[in-house]
Amino acid sequence: MATSAAGTGHTAARRAREPELTRQKILGAAFHEIYRRGFQSASLDRIVAEAGVTKGALYHHFPDKASLGYAVVDDVIRGHLLNRWLGPLEDSGSDPLTALQKAFKLRGKSVKPNEVELGCPLNNLAQEMSPLDDEFRRRIEAVFDQWRDGFASAIMRAKEAGKVRADVDARQVAAFLVAAAEGSFGLAKNARSRKMFRSNMDMLAEYLETLRVRA
Repeated sequence: MATSAAGTGHTAARRAREPELTRQKILGAAFHEIYRRGFQSASLDRIVAEAGVTKGALYHHFPDKASLGYAVVDDVIRGHLLNRWLGPLEDSGSDPLTALQKAFKLRGKSVKPNEVELGCPLNNLAQEMSPLDDEFRRRIEAVFDQWRDGFASAIMRAKEAGKVRADVDARQVAAFLVAAAEGSFGLAKNARSRKMFRSNMDMLAEYLETLRVRA
């Protein structure tokens, strides 16, 4: 009886997970489709085919294409982007400025050919959808806000640690860094040049050095 009860419990747990697994498959396929083709040209037929689910399963989780696109921003792009840019700052120790410099250098070194070819997925959607759909615009702006906040927090911690000059405006610098990173993605995408992107990331790391307190 105990074995039977345990087996029933495992089956129930598996069934409880299945809807979330299906949702994640759809989101992953939708992200790839939108990243390759843009939101407006993205095909729901291609998404369900890549996810290996039915149209009915897609509509069970997402009532329309727009809601699917919003979820891609909130649940996929946000995590990918913030992990790559802010993840290296989590263990910054006593020198957050150096950690921020390393984050830019690491991003330059680790950028993949398809990222240069396709660009930043957040910036792509900002360019495509923000003028057309205010809900997209608000969700995209929320991710940009988190990104800027993460950089500003690192710079503020560096100021408190005596590593950054007192006259530096952390939020202004953070806004500039995000804009420069996204602009670098756009230029590298058009030129299809990883070298250009790496060079720009190295230059931003060098710019950050100008904020440092001199002994």
